[in-house]
Amino acid sequence: MTPAELPAAVDRARARLRPDVAERLDQLGRERALLYKLLVLTGLRRGEAASLTIASVDLDARVPCIRLRAADAKSGQAAELPLRADLAADLRSWLSERLTAARAAARAKQLPLPARLPDDAKLFDVPLNLAGIFNRDLQAAGIPKRDDRGRVVDVHALRHRFASLLSRGGVAPRTAQAALRHSTVELTMQTYTDPRLLDVAGALDVLPELPLPTDRFGGRPDAERMRATGTDDAANRTDASADSLVLNLVLAADRERAHLAQTDQVNKINDLSAVLGSNAAGTTCAGATHNSTKRATGLEPATFSLEG
Repeated sequence: MTPAELPAAVDRARARLRPDVAERLDQLGRERALLYKLLVLTGLRRGEAASLTIASVDLDARVPCIRLRAADAKSGQAAELPLRADLAADLRSWLSERLTAARAAARAKQLPLPARLPDDAKLFDVPLNLAGIFNRDLQAAGIPKRDDRGRVVDVHALRHRFASLLSRGGVAPRTAQAALRHSTVELTMQTYTDPRLLDVAGALDVLPELPLPTDRFGGRPDAERMRATGTDDAANRTDASADSLVLNLVLAADRERAHLAQTDQVNKINDLSAVLGSNAAGTTCAGATHNSTKRATGLEPATFSLEG
């Protein structure tokens, strides 16, 4: 059966079920979908999710959260996990649905109607064979059990997905480490983050533009080039200070080259003056040629001499 054929198959099966059985199966499907969503958006492990009770969820706090007891956490440390607003709304709806069902069951048995769900009641019914159920759900959804790199898609992969989504969203590594409750940031970034989900090319968009003040390859001023391309509007610049930075760097380089050239010329003049001074003291040109050869030196290779 393909995913495209699944809706029709469900409709045929539903037509053969009693209404109460169909409703119970629908509720089971909603519970499992919400459980998967919880694992992806909190990074909880299967065993940790199975330990949650009604008292573990605080949906009335300023930031809705799940409180994980130290005894139930893999690390042995209690944790408070904040919830996204949409996940908190789904949990609130789920708990309301369960309370309605509990009241209906009590009414049918002529028992007092409960005002709320018991604190020690499990938040989800997490079966021990969740791995097998997850495999069937993958097949029904048309998701391969192994990806193109041979990695297995299992329940714990949902926790890996949580880590990769955090990294792709630009969450700082230290924050992602805290969200995953890892002992080291290396474990978070190297083991739990899929580098193929990271938008490296998009990350370059946060870098500022560094427009050069002069088009040194085309020989036209940068302002003229920008006017020609219609990009001379200052609003198109990511950071106006970047232009000033590059301009200062280029001008500083120009000044340095001018200083070095001037120093080279001064050295050449000094060398020439020394030779002429020795000639005035009685040294002949021939003597200078054979005994006092002078070469003009500087930071660049000599371009002339007094020989010949």
